[in-house]
Amino acid sequence: MPIRKSKAEVEQRRQAVLRHVSKGGEVRIDELAARLGVSLMTMHRDLDDLHERKLLHKRRAVALSLATVDIESSLQFRENMHRGAKTAIGEELCNHVSPGSTVLLDCGSTLFPLARQLGHVEDVHVITNSLRVTYLLSESGRQTTLLGDRFYPEFESCAGPEIVRQLDRFHIDVAFLTATCVQEGRLSHPMREYAENKEAFVRVAGRSVLAVDHSKFGLSATYAYGDVRSYDVLVTDDAAPPGETAMAQALGVQVVAVAQTWDEG
Repeated sequence: MPIRKSKAEVEQRRQAVLRHVSKGGEVRIDELAARLGVSLMTMHRDLDDLHERKLLHKRRAVALSLATVDIESSLQFRENMHRGAKTAIGEELCNHVSPGSTVLLDCGSTLFPLARQLGHVEDVHVITNSLRVTYLLSESGRQTTLLGDRFYPEFESCAGPEIVRQLDRFHIDVAFLTATCVQEGRLSHPMREYAENKEAFVRVAGRSVLAVDHSKFGLSATYAYGDVRSYDVLVTDDAAPPGETAMAQALGVQVVAVAQTWDEG
């Protein structure tokens, strides 16, 4: 009788399927099954799951990758990638929140696990530009303030100069931010409004924590906004490139690299 795979092993295999399809663009389902050493029935189950999560397209005999623009702009895609790393990072981030504090959360999907956990921390006021974070906290009874400016549906969040003006109204104890691109300690983002808002978030907070999973290192984008020296702590996962974490430490930043866990959700 075959041994039943754990949820973590199943998710690892499905992430491997996603990588193969993303690289190939269009791959036959029987070819994927042979490549990963599983039955055709198992491969169909994997592809059904990935299709339902809007991470790829499944057709009669083939699996198709999303268009590049869809991948880059799909929050659903980003949220489901590297879930084990993001879950572990979220657990560590929660250790940096004290009851009764005012917390600012950026809009990146790496912070969604933290948002879910903040519902269990007493008397926390959360300020965010993320509509998704607001929804995640809506049933917890925690006070939440949504910063507003131009709404970007691909990120389910707001960005722009009006957000910077609104920040003057708050005393923020700790800000949690994500980064799209980190290269040799330098930070960048493909959209100017988000780069400028991230700079402002760090500027107004008493403490700043940067949350970055391993996939964001070694990348660069159009709009630079400083480097990791602006942050008190960098939280990443144990698959982060050693050269990048060493660079952050050399710049005087405390680095916490957590072991990946698996989100059962």
